[in-house]
Parts: sequence; C-alpha cells; structure tokens
Amino acid sequence: MSKPDFGLVDKVALVTGASRGIGQALAMGLAAAGAKVVCAASRVGGCQETVSKIEQAGGTATELAADLSDASAVVALAEQAQAAFGEIDILVNNGGTIYRSPAVEYPLEAWQNVLQVNLDATFILCQQIGKSMVARQQGKIINIASMLSYSGGITVPAYTASKHAVAGLTKALANEWGQHNVQVNAIAPGYIRTDNTQALQDDPERSTEILKRIPAARWGETADLQGAAVFLASSASNYINGHILAVDGGFLAR
Repeated sequence: MSKPDFGLVDKVALVTGASRGIGQALAMGLAAAGAKVVCAASRVGGCQETVSKIEQAGGTATELAADLSDASAVVALAEQAQAAFGEIDILVNNGGTIYRSPAVEYPLEAWQNVLQVNLDATFILCQQIGKSMVARQQGKIINIASMLSYSGGITVPAYTASKHAVAGLTKALANEWGQHNVQVNAIAPGYIRTDNTQALQDDPERSTEILKRIPAARWGETADLQGAAVFLASSASNYINGHILAVDGGFLAR
C-alpha cells in the first residue's frame, strides 16, 4: 500500500508577498519540503532575508520584485518567474494590501488599489501561469483568502470584497481547470501573529475578544500555515479542488 506523498522535490513554486510574515513562512515551508522557490516582493531586495533563510536551511530560492497594482508588471513577473527555475508547478498568491476607513469616507483610489493588488493580480498570475499548467496537465494554485472571505469586518470594505472575490475566483478556476489535473484551492488564515495584526494584538479589549473566540486559545503563528500549504501543493491533495481551507484554530467553529 503506497503512502501519501507530501514531498515537493523537483517542483518549482512562486510565492508572492514573500518578504515577511505569512508569505515568508509559506515560502520557507515549501522549500523545506523540497521545492525551489521564487520569492516575490513589491520592492527590489524585499525577499533577501527570505531567500537567505531558505538557503541557510539547505534549500534553493531566488527573488523577484513587482508592483502588484500594475497589471503589466504582474504579467512580467509571471514571465520572469517561469524563467527562473523553469515552469511553475505551484503558485501561491499571497501578496496583498489593506486600507482602513469608514465606508462613507472610503477613497475611491484606495478601493481601486486594494482590488488591483488583492484580486486583479491574483487573477492575472492564475491566468498567466495557469495556462501553462493546463497545457502540461498538472499544477497547484493556492490563493490566500481570509476570515473576511466569510464575514464583513469593519472599516475594510475593499479588503473584504477582494477576499470574498478571491474565494469565488478559486472555485471558478477549479471548475474550469480540474479536468486538466490542475487543483486550485485557497487557505483562509485565522488571526495570525504578524505585523499586519499588531494593532489588534496591542489592543487589550480586542485581543481578549478574539482569543475568547478561538478554541485553540492562542493567536496563530505563521508556521501554523506551512503544513496546509505543503499539503495543498503536494500530490497528497490531488482530489481536493475549489476548497477554502480555514487555518484558524477553530475560530469559525464558534
């Protein structure tokens, strides 16, 4: 009886937003499982630390930079990533941004920027790299959704709209590409301890409210997401498609 294969040796991955936090952890997790990782950031040199950590651990990685709000730059990123180590086997759309403002005052420019970075760039990379996956009849795409793919949040209408859309896009692409042996899934991180959530962590009242709703009784660490990413990137998940996997310590169960 054969055992499930969670290894990623000889696979090439592209991870956006890999300079820090969740993206850095995902890139390191995929590399630890054997993948060669193309780490992308919004600025040149942004992934230097991530690449260094992967190489120090014995892995293989390189870095690229692109402004995800610029569609032409995203297309160029796809081309450059495919030239780095060869065809991309695993695409992780993690790069994103958030803007907080009451809806009645929300600037249209901020709305458009959040949607361009979080949704447009995700679709463009899925399209540009996905067509090669479809042609080769194999590939794994992992989009990063959010707890706000399920609920509305407060003062983050653009972010919430984008993350609901990412969940929907994940299902739409799974419907089209599943027949070509391309699995498109998403991870919805819960409350993870990163600089993006620092304000919530530092707010005693809000942090207490959040912890009360997490059965695991702790904030998540970025490393808690690595297993889910490796699973969805490996052949062990070949019959999983169009799924949004919440890694939230049980937050949604409450």
